[in-house]
Amino acid sequence: MEKKSYALIDSGSGRKLERFGPYLIARPCAQAVWQPSLSENEWQKADATFTREPDNRWIKNKAMKDVWQVEVGGILFKISPTDFGHLGIFPEQKPFWEWIQQSLVKPIRVLNLFAYSGGATLAAAKAGATVCHLDASKGMVTWANENAALNNLEGKIRWIVDDVNKFLAREIRRNSRYDAIILDPPSFGRGSRGEIFKIEEEINPLLQQCRTLLSDQPQFLLFSCHTPGFTPIAMEHLLKQALKGLPGKIDAGEMLLEGTAGALSLPSGTYARWQHAR
Repeated sequence: MEKKSYALIDSGSGRKLERFGPYLIARPCAQAVWQPSLSENEWQKADATFTREPDNRWIKNKAMKDVWQVEVGGILFKISPTDFGHLGIFPEQKPFWEWIQQSLVKPIRVLNLFAYSGGATLAAAKAGATVCHLDASKGMVTWANENAALNNLEGKIRWIVDDVNKFLAREIRRNSRYDAIILDPPSFGRGSRGEIFKIEEEINPLLQQCRTLLSDQPQFLLFSCHTPGFTPIAMEHLLKQALKGLPGKIDAGEMLLEGTAGALSLPSGTYARWQHAR
């Protein structure tokens, strides 16, 4: 399979134009309230466009493979269009994958919650960590496992399909501990047995459970999300309260998709990150 990287080409008028390896793809993007930089003729060159009107569907302008690969942040990913307009990767997380690989100072235990297709999991495993990867979707855990195989990292990862609250409660009872925790919770979700997750109701107890699971010598906690209202300041406040008393520093900000020359940076969520004082 042809392997090329990801690039944001343009955005505006509620859309984004991205290159995933050999294919140029246009998708909706509510944050892109400005005008596109490129002409409509350039946008018409997209190999596929995802639309939500009247129903979710892909419009393909040329024959495309159902599955291909891209390399982002030194990690290989399986890419495949889904019925929801996703492709199996959130490239705004790339700076975190690079930061994880640079930050790990020794072999450690890492817990990745709401782990999706495994970008952070694979970054930590590449850096020498033993990783527990959890997601409520069996299909996404299978996808992440396939990504691990692409990167020859299967043996360093424990795969879990479960509701996050049930799993964390079980780990606390077992007195399990992790040196680093990563979480990217959804605004709303369902557990493996239909359990309801609403971030506004769940985030404080969830962060408290994470605090309990941190080891005596923790390295970091990385918290990101795409929920409106969870601004960088709000994220920082949540982390400060949850980790009160732990020495270290917190930085917070927007996740950005950085484009090619001339493309405007595209806000794509927020994050807060605590790192232990060394």
